[in-house]
Amino acid sequence: MIAVDGRKCWTLFDSGARNTYVIPSVAEVLKTSATPRTIRTALGGTVKETNQAALLEGEIDGHSFSTHALVIQEIGKDEDGNPIEVLFGALAMQQWGIRLNPAEEKLDLSHYPEEFLEF
Repeated sequence: MIAVDGRKCWTLFDSGARNTYVIPSVAEVLKTSATPRTIRTALGGTVKETNQAALLEGEIDGHSFSTHALVIQEIGKDEDGNPIEVLFGALAMQQWGIRLNPAEEKLDLSHYPEEFLEF
């Protein structure tokens, strides 16, 4: 789970997906904008289309983050049949130092940046 505007959202952290996606019910509480063209992406065995992007801001285990997300109608369901509300992709995980620990089914936030040093 991640918290978005105080709301808990069922989230899949997927290092195999490049981008981050949210469904419309999550996007309702985010700042969104129209994309200049239709964006098509293959996800979950189907091609999804969107004309909307969102600024996804929230918390993961008490750590704040902000990243770009694409709004799609449906992401899919997890292995237990729960609808996924946010798919947190590899670019956002890299940006925020999030690593997966599949053996324990946990996130490794030990590389989360406390500050950014830009050159």
